[in-house]
Amino acid sequence: MLSLDPLCPGWDSPLGSKDLEDEEGPWRGASGLPPTGCLPGPWCQDVGLDCKGSPEGAEAQAWTAYYYSLLQTCLQHAGFPETQDRSQVPRTGCPGAEVTLCVLGSPSTFLSVLLGGGVQSPGNMLLCLSPAWLTKVPVPGQPGEAALLVSKAVSFHQGGLTFLDDFVPPRRVTYFLADLGPGPGRSREAAELARDLACPTGTSAEMARLLEDRLLTRGLLSRQGGVAVPATLAFTYKPLGLLWGGEASPGLRLVELSGKEGQEVLVKEEVEAFLHSEALGDTLQVAVKLSGWRWRGQQALRLHPRVELGAVVNTVLALLEKLEEEESVLVEAVCPPVRLPSPGSTLPGPELAVRICAVVCRTQGDRPLLSKVVCAVGRGDRPLRHHSSLPRTLEVALAQCGLGEAAQVEAVQQSVKAAAEAALAAVLALEAGLSAEQRGGRQVRTDVLGVDFALTVTGRALTPVALELNGALCLEACGALEGLWAAPRMGPAAEATAAAPLVETMLRRSARCLMEGKQLLLVGAGGVSKKFVWDAARDYGLKLHLVESDPNHFASQLVHTFIHFDMTEHRRDEENARLLAELVRARGLQLDGCFSYWDDCLVLTALLCQELGLPCSPPAAMRLAKQKSRTQLHLLCRRGPPWPAPSLHAVPCCPLESEADVERAVRQVPLPGVMKLEFGAGAVGVRLVEDASQCREHFSRIARDLQGEADHPGIGLGWGNAMLLMEFVEGTEHDVDLVLFRGQLLAAFVSDNGPTRLPGFTETAACMPTGLVPEQEAQLVQAAFRCCLGCGLLDGVFNVELKLTGAGPRLIEINPRMGGFYLRDWILELYGVDLLLAAAMVACGLRPALPAHPRARGHLVGVMCLVSQHLQALSSTASREALQALHDRGVLRFNMLEESLMSGEYEEPYCSVACAGPRPAEARLRLLGLCQGLGIDGPHYPIAHFLSHFK
Repeated sequence: MLSLDPLCPGWDSPLGSKDLEDEEGPWRGASGLPPTGCLPGPWCQDVGLDCKGSPEGAEAQAWTAYYYSLLQTCLQHAGFPETQDRSQVPRTGCPGAEVTLCVLGSPSTFLSVLLGGGVQSPGNMLLCLSPAWLTKVPVPGQPGEAALLVSKAVSFHQGGLTFLDDFVPPRRVTYFLADLGPGPGRSREAAELARDLACPTGTSAEMARLLEDRLLTRGLLSRQGGVAVPATLAFTYKPLGLLWGGEASPGLRLVELSGKEGQEVLVKEEVEAFLHSEALGDTLQVAVKLSGWRWRGQQALRLHPRVELGAVVNTVLALLEKLEEEESVLVEAVCPPVRLPSPGSTLPGPELAVRICAVVCRTQGDRPLLSKVVCAVGRGDRPLRHHSSLPRTLEVALAQCGLGEAAQVEAVQQSVKAAAEAALAAVLALEAGLSAEQRGGRQVRTDVLGVDFALTVTGRALTPVALELNGALCLEACGALEGLWAAPRMGPAAEATAAAPLVETMLRRSARCLMEGKQLLLVGAGGVSKKFVWDAARDYGLKLHLVESDPNHFASQLVHTFIHFDMTEHRRDEENARLLAELVRARGLQLDGCFSYWDDCLVLTALLCQELGLPCSPPAAMRLAKQKSRTQLHLLCRRGPPWPAPSLHAVPCCPLESEADVERAVRQVPLPGVMKLEFGAGAVGVRLVEDASQCREHFSRIARDLQGEADHPGIGLGWGNAMLLMEFVEGTEHDVDLVLFRGQLLAAFVSDNGPTRLPGFTETAACMPTGLVPEQEAQLVQAAFRCCLGCGLLDGVFNVELKLTGAGPRLIEINPRMGGFYLRDWILELYGVDLLLAAAMVACGLRPALPAHPRARGHLVGVMCLVSQHLQALSSTASREALQALHDRGVLRFNMLEESLMSGEYEEPYCSVACAGPRPAEARLRLLGLCQGLGIDGPHYPIAHFLSHFK
């Protein structure tokens, strides 16, 4: 059934004489005052709601007090404590250097967002109950744009704790979301606050005006999204410029009127043709309503049997008198209610109207993601509307209609998901074609969309038909469903709420806001595998100044300042740090931070930060993590409290600088063991050794072949070619990528590695997210975290390699920089978290704006390609161009790691090829088939074996 416009007296029977413009929504009375006496509660009324310096009139004060009481009611229903007033002791903070997510609107509408933000970014999710709590100030150097400052707000924290806070000085908003309406008063104030902001903004009055226009959105969804909408005949007077002319698509017809009077003949002809058209199918009723921003929330709906031509025409003519420019009168099909056989019977069950509210969010890469679906079920002879029925899940709603078979329910779920995500994709396409002025500001983006569907039968299939788009009602309905589980120990995880993807987007856009224009010194450009850095820096608005040993490096043309400096001799890092600091000062660079992601340059970077007074982990910690034997031996000594101590994860080892060291090591370290370069990278020179003779042989080979940087650039030979012998431990290998800020763990991402081709340890395959059970995943994360802290690594993005043995996690090594190979790309793709941006924020002394519980959007399974094993394929079927083309089509993910097709005894992977899937088994099967087709799989490189750990 048609939903959303409530019936009112005079509109469910013959046309009443009531003037529609006097019909008010539930929150807009003639006096402009809020409802009274409807929010009783035990909470304290003596709270400081006035904002110093921004006095409010009596009416505004009444609304502020009403919303405060409404917030307390919502918190009470959700099982959370009353808001604590601490406004007498203002929060100080660091204005402009902290994430500030600000919501202006009804607490009941945005409760899901507010609570989710309190979990994902405690203390940074703020609710303003009055526009007077916010101020716009011009931004120097950005004509026409303003910063938004918040002086007072309710802050949200973990556990549903809330505080009424004053901020001195005011906090600068990094993301703004407001509830916008067409009426006078607060809606207009909110619209003005949201316009032309320098910070990211989730909506604007301009965009809301477009999305609330049913005629515009139905044409948009039908044409661009391929979404089913009700058959609609529209009469419009001076239509919106974005509307189409004539036929938009089958079932949608727009009739542009030259005037509002004297249209009787045209209206009758069009209505008669519409009522007899095939587009209406089995529809028995039509609805007549007004469409346009002015009529949002108005109780304006009239139902007529399809056969009553005269009544439909008279209603249209009556409503035409109300039209203003860019408004329309709609005659639309009422979707037939669902009627399925009763369970256990062939007889049809009762007619039930089903309304579906879908919340869909814009995620990383501007991709729509269905977040949650809520349904209402009611009688088939009357429309359903918001706030008139209890919310329930789609599964429960379908069961009430007699549909309980799992495959059929899954089919309906998928059709709703496809339609909802297509709706947001269509809106984003529309938005991309609008100017900043048309959107309401340069930073305005539609980050969340509510889509209302009627569930009806088309042929023999259940079909969701999109009725309208809305900004807040669907979000509120999903929050109400989540509230049904608000009793202790029954609540859903915060990351499972409808607002979770929206909060992640708010944080992601806030990070961009904080980092735009920041000046960073980057030490070491890296190779082809780091080419993403330059595009990302430009996208984020970072100003990079590069220090690089190669004067002809391609990145020298992609940065603001290029400093050529020979850094290859790392035994001189302390001296080089002093010289570089002098060069930076001589050039007058005003740096916000300094960082590196290149193994060779990590210690030098820490020393340089120390010289320049910039944030970084201590140089001693970097040295400790950089030298593999020192890492293990240091952690082995960390046996004291708190328990479990880092020593539980360390592995016995012995440093090797001479042949005498080898003889001593084989007596101290149990064999078989692993020999590797102390300062190595990329698993070059790593080998399994089973006895003393193999140890001596491998030590001699490395000493002969890899003596200095020129023998194999980029793997750490600038530090020398010393080695170590460590015990070989059995188990599965895993990477843990961590984000630490001031010793606090902000995020961790665990991936699984496939078996290596012994006796070498070059990576073969990987899977993300991990397939381990949650307890084992937590063990790995905590082991990696404790090992980093044990070495003194407190700030940065770190990659920790571990093995999960029968006795728990064991440390392989700590890489005190962002994970290499494909890891940054995969984490960005699956979780929407950019480790590069996080590292840059830490380098600037800013807490990275990361979700507390990022959820993977699927699974990735990949394999490495080696020139020694795949030269023929990489030169033909799996050439760089062929793999890139498949990547561009979305068939696979391709990460280039080396520039040329050259192999040798100490080779590194040439590239990574991965496939995605909703489940690991699907991704694994796709990858296996792809590798067989491309010629990557073979007897000497058995892909099935390398993927066997991921089952």
